[in-house]
Parts: sequence; C-alpha cells; structure tokens
Amino acid sequence: MRLTVVVSSLIAALLPLSPVAAGTGEQGRDGPTPSVTWTPCAGDPTADCGTLAVPIDWARPRGATIDLALVRRKATDPAARVGSLVVNPGGPGGSGVDAVLERVLTFSPEITRRFDLVGFDPRGVARSHPVVCSAALAYQAPDPLALRSQADFAALVAYNQRLREDCRARTGPLADHVDTLSVVRDLDAIRAALGDEKLTYYGVSYGTLIGQLYAERFPGRVRALALDSNMDHSLGTGAFLDTETATVQDSFDEFVSWCDRTEACALHGKDVRALWAGLIARADRGELPFPGDPSIFLNRTSLLSLVFGAFYGPAWSQLADALVALDTGTRPSVSSLVEPRRQEDDVVENPAQVFCEDYLVPVRDFREYAAHLDRATRIAPDMRISPLAISMIAACLGQPTPIPNPQHQLRVAPNAQVLLGNAVHDPATPYSWAASTARQIGRAGVLLTYEGWGHGIYGRGDCTTGAFDRYLVSRTLPARGTRCPAVPPAEATLRRAPWPVPSGPVPGLPGWRFRS
Repeated sequence: MRLTVVVSSLIAALLPLSPVAAGTGEQGRDGPTPSVTWTPCAGDPTADCGTLAVPIDWARPRGATIDLALVRRKATDPAARVGSLVVNPGGPGGSGVDAVLERVLTFSPEITRRFDLVGFDPRGVARSHPVVCSAALAYQAPDPLALRSQADFAALVAYNQRLREDCRARTGPLADHVDTLSVVRDLDAIRAALGDEKLTYYGVSYGTLIGQLYAERFPGRVRALALDSNMDHSLGTGAFLDTETATVQDSFDEFVSWCDRTEACALHGKDVRALWAGLIARADRGELPFPGDPSIFLNRTSLLSLVFGAFYGPAWSQLADALVALDTGTRPSVSSLVEPRRQEDDVVENPAQVFCEDYLVPVRDFREYAAHLDRATRIAPDMRISPLAISMIAACLGQPTPIPNPQHQLRVAPNAQVLLGNAVHDPATPYSWAASTARQIGRAGVLLTYEGWGHGIYGRGDCTTGAFDRYLVSRTLPARGTRCPAVPPAEATLRRAPWPVPSGPVPGLPGWRFRS
C-alpha cells in the first residue's frame, strides 16, 4: 500500500518470451537467457548497478522496450551463498533500487550473508521509465473529501481524464502497461537474468501483490516467496474501502489505549477522542494551521493522513506530540514532521496509475460516492475514513475499462509454497486481507500472525524475523496457526520504513508526513 538516482550500465536485450497461459500456466523461453552487466554504482561503489530491457507490452514481446533499473549487494559470505533475494518495498511507487542502495530494507546478518540482495524499480517507477505528469496539473487534484454535489463528482472525473491524458502524453505507451501482471513478467525475466533457476523474493505491502501473482502464474519457478503485510486482490470498491477504514480506526483505538496507559504520552490523562474531534472540526472550518507555520492550513484529508502515516511505525509518541502542537498552534519541541512539499519540478510521478490498472473500483455517481463516505463514518467514528483508500478510489474514477489486471480470487498450485505475514493492527493492509489471501492460496501458503502494531512485521522481534529468515534460507515454513507476540513499539528494533508513506500530490494526499 505511498516516491531517485543511480547510474545504469549496459545490458543485453531480453529475447521474446512466449505468452503466459491462464491460471498456473508457465512461461516458455526462446533463445539464450540475457544476463545483467553489473558495474559499480556511481554513488556507492560497494553496490552494483545494471539495467534489463523488457517489452513495454508483453503481448508484443518483439516490440519497443524499456530498461528496468537494478541494484545488487553481494552476499557477504560467498561460500554460504544461497542465491539472489529480489526485494520490492511496496507503494505502489516504491523504489527497490533505493531500498537496497540506501539499506532502507534492513535484513538480518544471516540474510545478507547468504543472499545477494537485488532491488529493482518496477516499470513506471523511479529509474524504470516513470509515469510522469504535469506538476502544475497534479497539484490541482480535488480534495476527495470535499465533494458536495454531482457537479463536484463530475468535475473530479473530468480532472482525472485530463491528468491521465497528460501523463500518457508525457510518458508514452508505457502508461497503459504498468499493471502488476506486467511487473510479474518483468520479475521472471529478472530471475532468469540473474541465473537463478527459481525465484527467492521478499515483498512488503503492495510488493506482496507481485509475489502473489507470481505464485499464481509461475508456481514451478518459486523457491521462496516471503510476503509481508498483504494485499487482497479480490476486493471491489465497497469492500476495499470498508476494510481499509476499519483497520485505520483500529489503529486509532490502539493509539488511544496506549495513551491511556502510558504516562509518557503527551496526551495521557486527556480525552484524546474529544481533542481529535475538535481538530477535525477546525480543519473542516479551515482554521487549523500547520504547526509553527500559520501560512499553511490543513484540511480534513491532510489531518487524517498525518495520523495515518504515524500508524505505520507506529510513531505513537511523536503523534501525541504533534496533536498537542496542532491543538496549541506551536511546533513540537523535537520536530518529527516534514513540512508540506512545495512545487519545484515541472513533472511529478504518478504511482496511482499502477493501482488503477490493478483495481477496478467504479463509483457511478455522487450519490453512490456519498453513500460510501457515510458508511465509512459509521465504521470509523473517529478516523471517519481511510485517507489512503478514498484517495486511491478517487484517483481512479473514470478509469477506462477493461483494465489490464482486474481483481480475482487467487488460484495457486500447491507446489508454490508461500509465507504470508501480517500484523493484527496494521493501518494499511488489514489483517483480514492476509487471512483472505491465505484462504485463497490454500495449501500453498502459511499465514504468520504478528499480534502487534504497524505496517511490516519483519524486524519486529526474534519471532517474526526468525520465521522469515528460516523460510528464506532453508524453505522451512512455520507451523500453521503460528502467532508471534507483540513487541512494544518503543522496544522493537525497527528499520526505517521501506514502504512509501502516502505523500502528495498524487493520489491526492498532502506532501508532508512524519520523518522515518
């Protein structure tokens, strides 16, 4: 579920591949397998950089191509090396190159000893021919929570059409081929180019969708797929919004409970829900300035996304400080907020296009849209709605159909053994999604439950990290029903969040967040 520079080297062109059969069909290969020519990265010679050419449209494998950006950190113990571990940090819009190059994804010494860590920027993202749009137009995105009439709804649909046309004109034909099924084809090409007979992969958040669909399409080419904080690609508009809204309310409830029992919370002993309701009311009236900067006023969407971003860690202590600062109009004593992003570039990336090609989330008119919002308010009396979910749905209104990768129930052959992991209190990928996906995968998958909080469970203690490591190294899955105890956020050893915390201007969330 929220977006930078490396020097690429030469790579042999990818030869055509035969079409993929439906369901669990495997891909045939024609001609020699390409390999990546690695050279030291310009900014960090301890890592290797390269590119791999893939077709823009896999249905026309001999047509025009783009170069995917790759980075590799070699295993620290070559004698113990198992192979390559390909990673994706989610998003959509997350850079796998950054995740490896900047060590944003922090793996255990056992993993870095035994695997070459390989990151790639998916097609349409960062260094891999990004989908770009006019910054001026992107910053005009209507607030998805400010629609009041059918005219407002129609204006948003018209705006989305203008933005899509602008993005397509600036990006070229790739704009229509950034769906995750195409990324799955790219991933198999990367596997082959790395010289691995089977794929070992770690994906978090939106990166789990890549792994799920890879297991469905290429079950015989799976060595290990470790999927952390899972998407559910079977959900329609209402179910997607409702489950996202329920889980963000759950995260708010957990924050309030923490403040109630923790004296160190800046809001301890106060009525947190009443203070929060007052902040929403002020935001709705246009009377809530950004802490320390009276020239910037926050609307409801901005306020909700601030709190939502804090739940990723979770950054409960910083959130409490920020809410006090918002209430009093003063900047926190230790600033943990990034100020709103100013428009500086002529173009911006648009990761929402990936979601719109993966999820068909139609809304007929304002009446139906308003009904979704009203239902969300009943589900989440404090948070009112998931700002991420409504922004993604709003960004896809009017999306031309059919889309390349519509939702469906997964069908995975039993020989593709998959590890799924999820926190019970995840603000972005609900635990119900992981449970649903595990049911769809059936005998091919095992769900590891983390009883705690936040987005992403690898690195949150010996239980979760050990289970992932054993699976990646030796393909040993945990017993079905395994549950790992919660680690208090203040005590957990957490990496810097590898997934993009939602930020603007696309898909409509504000360009400010908690520092990670």
